[in-house]
This record gives sequence, structure tokens and C-alpha cells, in this order.
Amino acid sequence: MESLPGPMAGFGSFDTSSDALLAACSLILSKPNATARHIKDPELALRTSTEYCAWLYYTPDHKYELSMLTDQAEPGAALTGKKSCRIPAFVDDQRYPPGSLKYVFALHNHPFGGPLSYFDMRKIIDLAKTHEWVVDTKEGRIPLAVIAFFSNTTDPENPTCDGFYQYTPETRTLDQWANTQEGWRRRKMGTVTWLSDRTYRVDPE
Repeated sequence: MESLPGPMAGFGSFDTSSDALLAACSLILSKPNATARHIKDPELALRTSTEYCAWLYYTPDHKYELSMLTDQAEPGAALTGKKSCRIPAFVDDQRYPPGSLKYVFALHNHPFGGPLSYFDMRKIIDLAKTHEWVVDTKEGRIPLAVIAFFSNTTDPENPTCDGFYQYTPETRTLDQWANTQEGWRRRKMGTVTWLSDRTYRVDPE
């Protein structure tokens, strides 16, 4: 696919990115096999779990919308023994002219709840070559980022949105956000320094 259709029916719109993220987290983690912590057999968990991708984007009407989801794996993913999800570079929202959408967050879930991978971070860097690194919204300037939602639940019928990992190419920051009663709570994990296209280090905050 070259693009994902948008918007997701019944999702929004949302006035704030934080509200949109919370809704997207709950929706994506509710999809079949989006969480796998309840499966004790590692091979079975890997085989049956699924990653879903979507764009959270900003429209000319100053609203946040979610694209449709895809579970298409990256080419060659089966050979690596890792779960992946290939997100197209664009959203096709027929309500707006081409090029009028602003891309804010590339979203996906991590069935095992782990942090962002090298491939996650390289993907958003590649996407940043196509899209603006920082988007102007009515909330202010929001930098493009990749986000991986996770759930700590062991109950597959009632997955909880417990937080997400985020990498932001503009600032090179790696963060973990927890979903609390007071809202999203940020924990700075560090700053990513790329030593080459294939190697990096994380300098703690």
C-alpha cells in the first residue's frame, strides 16, 4: 500500500493530541492478538501476536484524526523472528486536498510491551525525509515521532492502555509515557546519538 485511508470511522475527531493518543492506544490494543503477555509459550506468542500501524494526523479543520489500521508486516519480517508493521508514508483522506494533511505520530503496538527497536527509530527517520519534522497545530508546535503502545495486562479480553514509548527525531529524545489518573506522565529515557546508520547509543538524562 502507498497510503492508508482516513479517517477511522467512529474514532474522533479530537481537539488535543493527548486525547487522541489515549483513544488510539485503547483502540489499537483492543484489536485481535495486539497483546501477548498472557501467552507463556514464547514461540506461540510470537506466531500469534500482531502489530497494527496507523497515522495520527492533523487536518485543515484543526482536528486530530486516526487513519485506518494495517497489520501488513515489513518485507522479510518472518525471517528475522520479530514482529513488525509496515506503515505507508501517506494518508488518503478524501475530504481534504492532497498535501494538506500534517503527519504527527506514526503509531503501532508492541504485543510484548518492550521498548522501541532500532527498526522503529530508523523508520521514523526515513519518514521524516518525506514529512515535516515539526507540525504547527493550535496546541503549538508538535514534532514528528514514532510511538509504540503497550499493555501490562495478562487478560487478553480486557487489554489496558498502560502507556507508550516515543522517539522524536527532531530532539533525538527517547521517552516512556505512563497512562495515569492524572493523565500522561513522562519518563525521559535518554538522548539517542547515531554512530552510524546501523548503530546508536542512548545517553541517559
